[in-house]
Amino acid sequence: MKLTNPLLLLAIGAAVGVLGWLAALLTTRYSLNTPVLPLTGLVTMGVIVALTLVLGIRVLRWRNGKKKTMLNPILAAWTLVLAQACAYTGTVLLGWHAGIFIDQLRLWNLRSDQGISWQALAMAGGGLAMVVVGLAVERFCRIPPEDGDADKAPGPQEKRKPQAEGEYAYRGH
Repeated sequence: MKLTNPLLLLAIGAAVGVLGWLAALLTTRYSLNTPVLPLTGLVTMGVIVALTLVLGIRVLRWRNGKKKTMLNPILAAWTLVLAQACAYTGTVLLGWHAGIFIDQLRLWNLRSDQGISWQALAMAGGGLAMVVVGLAVERFCRIPPEDGDADKAPGPQEKRKPQAEGEYAYRGH
């Protein structure tokens, strides 16, 4: 699997931020509720971050040789997928709530209650934490190259000769 590109995350966050800003602008214009997640969402984000971090540390400890038992490869793959999902989800949440917060800044002097602004800022911070942990755990899951792999340079493949009589014929010109 390829590592997550931080520039792609930045582009997604910016695009979702514009959408969040437009949604907040429209909801304010039509006197609707601002589309921000409740603060109880921070609990869910915290659980996801903690689970991702615990599984990532487990993979990191095995990779660094601190564990003698073999790591389940399915668990390692799930940890990698969870880390990438955490990074992408955090990017969307960060972008959306940052866009809402930017929209709320223009109303800062007109309102006495800034609860929605602080709520959007807290949710954006939770999204940022998800992105950071997701990217870090994704790096934990990388396996360093073997000693023999560094010596081999990728080059033209050698012509393969049939090894057994029943093997398909190979025409090497």
